[in-house]
Amino acid sequence: MNLITTVITIAALLSSILALVSFWLPMMTPDQEKLSPYECGFDPLGSARLPFSLRFFLVAILFLLFDLEIALLLPLPWGDQLPAPALTFSWAALVLLLLTLGLVYEWIQGGLEWAE
Repeated sequence: MNLITTVITIAALLSSILALVSFWLPMMTPDQEKLSPYECGFDPLGSARLPFSLRFFLVAILFLLFDLEIALLLPLPWGDQLPAPALTFSWAALVLLLLTLGLVYEWIQGGLEWAE
């Protein structure tokens, strides 16, 4: 058998086994951890009209903001091949400075404190 046929056969067999296992595993008896509320602390079976924690929302937004910052700065190593790499790096430094100042401001205002 040639190499391509072997790789395709192994990939198809492995993905079929993983698909069957993923259908079989959830049918096992659930325990207390599987039936407990999700990480956010809300009861998944309760009312959806409960008040939402503003601190949880703030931390979620900060996480998304810094995740977006990583995605924006990911192509930066290829910036040295541009005609003006200093301009590219200065814009990246400006973005990092702005995000750092925003994080310091939130920290000083107490927006990142969980306990009062």
